[in-house]
Amino acid sequence: MAATSTSLFSSHLHFLNSQPFSSTHSFFQSVHSTLSFPPSKPSRGVVAMAGSGKFFVGGNWKCNGTKDSLSKLVSDLNSATLEPDVDVVVAPPFVYIDQVKNSITDRIEISAQNSWVGKGGAFTGEISVEQLKDLGCKWVILGHSERRHIIGENDEFIGKKAAYALSEGLGVIACIGELLQEREAGKTFDVCFQQLKAFADAVSSWDNIVIAYEPVWVIGTGKVATPEQAQEVHAAVRDWLKKNFSVEVASKTRIIYGGSVNASNSAELAKKEDIDGFLVGGASLKGPEFATIINSVTSKKVAA
Repeated sequence: MAATSTSLFSSHLHFLNSQPFSSTHSFFQSVHSTLSFPPSKPSRGVVAMAGSGKFFVGGNWKCNGTKDSLSKLVSDLNSATLEPDVDVVVAPPFVYIDQVKNSITDRIEISAQNSWVGKGGAFTGEISVEQLKDLGCKWVILGHSERRHIIGENDEFIGKKAAYALSEGLGVIACIGELLQEREAGKTFDVCFQQLKAFADAVSSWDNIVIAYEPVWVIGTGKVATPEQAQEVHAAVRDWLKKNFSVEVASKTRIIYGGSVNASNSAELAKKEDIDGFLVGGASLKGPEFATIINSVTSKKVAA
């Protein structure tokens, strides 16, 4: 059986290497339906992940909070017991970044929710990367579906934003994901790969990029992709990185899941080997629940 699976996989890869990006969807459908991979057997005490990066959990607070409510949230997070082997980032609204940065534990880094495409200047209402760095931000979220589908940012513009943020030393949480009608039309991989390519065309390195797969049809809806649905896309994204860049890039780049992640589903999602963490919306506004999601990294820890 193992030999048969290996042969099938090799033939699929040979087919894929001869095809353009648009053919990758049928490839992954075929692989998914014909192959069953055995579980990995990591050494005792390590985290079972397909990639080599550290588990990463971000909290996107969006346009929520007041000085008082965020003070309470920060207090809850400061007093929470968090697993040590997780990178934790929170993204407050712009007007509260300074307050949060000056009061939150050093254990948690600060991200912005957006940034301007170049150096600051006469751009009313925008926030520059230089200003974010001045406030102590280490990360910025770019390409979120709400920026794409409500504000109207396109792939090329988002890619240029990412390139500038990286050039100035900010890490980028690069969001990708499909609409419901795109999933129903079988275009999930096509959409995600197109959005990835826009980042790839603009940036010179993936070293400081975390990819956040957020299917638009689950964001804020209460729906959530099954662990299997999420894993399928995460594995496809990692394979895309391997094909278009290198095995090293595919291994080092963290691919996190977002979309109605909460304390009830995070552990099952975290068990999937290609899910390297989460980008959390509403649940990140509740300190104890966000801590539970952060600590879901323990679901990956297995003894061999």
